Amino acid sequence: MSDKQQTIKREVSVSGVGLHTGKKVTITFKPAPVNHWYKFQRIDLEGKPIIDADANLVVDTSRGTTLEKNGARVYTCEHVLAALVGLNIDNCLIEMDGPEMPIMDGSSWKFIEALEAAEIEEQEEDRDYFILKDNLTYEDPIKKVEMLAVPQDSYRITVMVDYNSDLLGTQHAGIYDISQFKNEISKCRTFVFLHELETLLQHNLIKGGDLDNAIVLVDKELPKEKIDHLKKVFNKENVEVKGRGVLNNTKLHFYNEPARHKLLDIIGDLALVGKPMKIHVLAARPGHQGNVEFAKKIKELIKKEKLEKDFPKIDLNKEPLFNINDISKILPHRHPFLLVDKIMEMSPEHIVGVKNVTLNEWFFTGHFPGEPVMPGVLLIEAMAQCGGVMVLKTVPDPENYLTYFMKIDGVKFKQKVIPGDTVIFKLILLTPIRRGICHMKGVAYVNNKPVMEAEMMAQIVKVKGDEKAVLV
Repeated sequence: MSDKQQTIKREVSVSGVGLHTGKKVTITFKPAPVNHWYKFQRIDLEGKPIIDADANLVVDTSRGTTLEKNGARVYTCEHVLAALVGLNIDNCLIEMDGPEMPIMDGSSWKFIEALEAAEIEEQEEDRDYFILKDNLTYEDPIKKVEMLAVPQDSYRITVMVDYNSDLLGTQHAGIYDISQFKNEISKCRTFVFLHELETLLQHNLIKGGDLDNAIVLVDKELPKEKIDHLKKVFNKENVEVKGRGVLNNTKLHFYNEPARHKLLDIIGDLALVGKPMKIHVLAARPGHQGNVEFAKKIKELIKKEKLEKDFPKIDLNKEPLFNINDISKILPHRHPFLLVDKIMEMSPEHIVGVKNVTLNEWFFTGHFPGEPVMPGVLLIEAMAQCGGVMVLKTVPDPENYLTYFMKIDGVKFKQKVIPGDTVIFKLILLTPIRRGICHMKGVAYVNNKPVMEAEMMAQIVKVKGDEKAVLV
């Protein structure tokens, strides 16, 4: 298999009804550029909003995986995403003229057929795999869900399902590589127990449900009135149990089709990580909620690795861009509140500063006696002062300006900062500086490891005597 990214050559459409909404929908798979991954576009809504396939946008996992961004939703996205991953397609835009993916036959097969008809083509850029280095676990003791990921040189999944049912029993399914998805997994349909089906109908769900798009499992004999009710609900003349308690399905594709469908769901939900993976996932009694939570854990791991990879590689022994005396001419802060010692790098988009933490710092007297720890708020202040140097260098007379916080978001403290540490702050401009307002994302590092991160917004204000004027 090539390690180049892939998309489709031409657009292709699929039409059907949504399982839960019952609404007719046409989805169109369209080619996308490199590093695009998967995005949905609601062309039926004003502005045609785009919703990324991102675990952090999941708002519901009750009977499928639902994404939402700025009020625009995409329901039941997992089967479509599984088809894209299963065919090693890296980049695709999915246009939709309704809120929910079509259920088709309850599997990924119809999407596989459509995507293959559109033909897959190789792109110029290499794939950016997430490669797991250490074991990762997730557990939901209430639902008895257990998930484990271990390092692997391919994308491998192993599943065990056990629903405390004599009919279904314990089932296992697995693939050694994602290339097996099409033949071994993609035709496996969603399944539901009859007692669950009745509850869903009572709650006005599965409006698009049909005996042709799900396996209905019956774990006890049906009375005649129940059969008559099902005939009416599904508009079927003949409703009967065939084989091992399977309602109106003449034949399962595989004896363990339910377990294989759960594997399909995992592949679809883990597509919300946002990149191809080399990983072996082992899942016991999985469901959409656990799958998504596991995807979020993988995303956090990717983010952490990126932060460590992004550690600014600077020589602390070289001459700084600005020393403490230079900084004093830029920032209005003075002892004991000047918390930046050196600026090592600066460009219109970023800055790197240094704070040497010694036992002589004034705040260690009371924070804490016998256990000195630099206060988190002062780490934020030191980071902000680094950003202040960058923004004040955009004006010709920085000594006539003060900086004021407007907003602080996403603050995380990952490790204590203690005497003897050298803290390196790296800040990146998130939006262009306008009207003296600076919006930056910063990470603080000690010994190449992130110890704190934050997103900050501040404004510089010109001071003339007792007068203040906002920079325009």
